Amino acid sequence: MSSQGLTHSQRKMADAGVHPTAIDVFSRFYELLDGGATGTVPETDVDPLTDVTHRHDLDISPDDAATALSRTALVKLNGGLGTSMGMDRAKSLLTVRDTSDGPLTFLDIIAGQVRAARAATGARLPLLFMNSFRTRDDTLAALAAYPDLAVDGLPLDFLQNREPKLRADDLEPVEWPVDPDLEWCPPGHGDLYTALVTSGALQQLLDAGYLYASVSNSDNLGAAPDAAMAGWFAASGAPFAAEVARRTPADRKGGHLVVRRSDGRLVLRETAQTPEEDLAAAGDIERHRYFNTNNLWLDLRALAAELDRTGGVLELPLIRNPKTVDPTDPSSTPVIQIESAMGAAIEVFEGSTVIEVDRSRFLPVKATSDLLLLRSDVYELGDDFTLTAQVEAPLIDLDGAHYKLVGDFDARFGQGAPSLRAARGLTVRGDWTFGRGVVAEGDAVLEDAGEPSSVPDGAHVGPGGVLGAV
Repeated sequence: MSSQGLTHSQRKMADAGVHPTAIDVFSRFYELLDGGATGTVPETDVDPLTDVTHRHDLDISPDDAATALSRTALVKLNGGLGTSMGMDRAKSLLTVRDTSDGPLTFLDIIAGQVRAARAATGARLPLLFMNSFRTRDDTLAALAAYPDLAVDGLPLDFLQNREPKLRADDLEPVEWPVDPDLEWCPPGHGDLYTALVTSGALQQLLDAGYLYASVSNSDNLGAAPDAAMAGWFAASGAPFAAEVARRTPADRKGGHLVVRRSDGRLVLRETAQTPEEDLAAAGDIERHRYFNTNNLWLDLRALAAELDRTGGVLELPLIRNPKTVDPTDPSSTPVIQIESAMGAAIEVFEGSTVIEVDRSRFLPVKATSDLLLLRSDVYELGDDFTLTAQVEAPLIDLDGAHYKLVGDFDARFGQGAPSLRAARGLTVRGDWTFGRGVVAEGDAVLEDAGEPSSVPDGAHVGPGGVLGAV
């Protein structure tokens, strides 16, 4: 074991004021990493997940649903910066919709969904954001516009822990004097459980009488409050539940649920945990039918008991994430980020379960192509701030050289998203700027013209390119 690297990492975390329990969690993962653990889940060790109950088949009485929702808190993971889209602040501050009352961000829509659910059900529905040290200030400043969000004296947020990035060559904490903040990283969303304890939020929720938590990513606006789901989870008696959805060809990569043969427990297998030789089997959507939406349900009492039993250190599987210390500079020092996935806790709790949901519960924004869909007329924003697809969402494929970064994307769609209701797909190659009122139809394609080009106001784009261009 590289005890010196671990000792230096522990000292660095302690000097930075990281909670001792979070240091213990990091130390466990460090020892796994240094011992050669990869966290892989071979195909030979698992069976497919089958026979999953669908949300549509639930038969929950309105009274039971209302009672369960009244005991439920909402937790939104909000530590992401959207660095893959060129952002340097919370992704949840991105504009999702333009309305007559002004632009709405992820945070605005989440606040609207919660306030609407409170008004419709009478549930208190406390809302807590798990922020990172890089997203907290901007997020709380934006949420100040909603002074009624905080309830029962509970905090509106709690802080995700942080840990040092490790040099890939010797597992020493990396040094980067040009920007010392880049020496640190969040521990992945598996830190949810540690952060709930170290922040005191878990005990505060229990003391206030809340028994359950509905957890989702802040960039997934499909995960609105759901009383029937709360009623189902309460009635199940399960300590932990994950929402899963049917995989499509677009979901061949990514986390999916499997059953471990050795003990029959449900296990989350991420792409990074799949051996190279098993990628084809893992990507077989007929064999492995369900992907993890990262919408979770927690019994807070069961969580508190397990954390108490383990001294706050859940035995989550390791995710070894190779990066560079400066994510924008591939020539900077190679590092390893130690991470874990919050959905992986499904294997920790005996009696964990799953429920199948429609894709309407899964609307993440991982790239600007996803953002274009949400800004388009494919979705309508209801009075309860839920987004409802009006047609099957088309496949969007934007040229990464010109649309990957939010600033470049916004410049090219400055007049608004094109109408996509009549489109099966939209493929853009090259540098195209869209005018106002553009309509995409069928399998719309714009080929690279070799120079910056524009789609005129009101033009139609189809399989043959622009119609009505001048």
